[in-house]
Amino acid sequence: MHLAYPAVLSALLFCTGLYGVLARRNAILVLMSVELMLNAVNLNLVAFDVWLSRAAEEALHSGQALTLFTIAIAAAEIGIGLAIVLAVHRNRGTADIDKLRDTAEGHESEAPDVQAPVEEKAEATA
Repeated sequence: MHLAYPAVLSALLFCTGLYGVLARRNAILVLMSVELMLNAVNLNLVAFDVWLSRAAEEALHSGQALTLFTIAIAAAEIGIGLAIVLAVHRNRGTADIDKLRDTAEGHESEAPDVQAPVEEKAEATA
């Protein structure tokens, strides 16, 4: 098998994941897109490991070992990310990323007016 086939497939998977991260509004779908991007990288690691092991005739398989570490880290990342998304959904009632940008306790309408003290100082000096 040529190296171009898994490389092209990996590029397509990575671009699909990147589109999912940039275009999706749901936090769970964004996490799934990140996982798709990590799987594309894993495919590249294994493909290049097989290609380099044939060229160098070595049996180290460091790309496959690195892929196993990447899968373990990705599983931990998705577990923690999903727990955070579920906790936010339980508290806020939505997993929409655009609606979750305001992470402060209060809302913008309850924030103190910044212009008020400047106007009071101007009136006091006049």
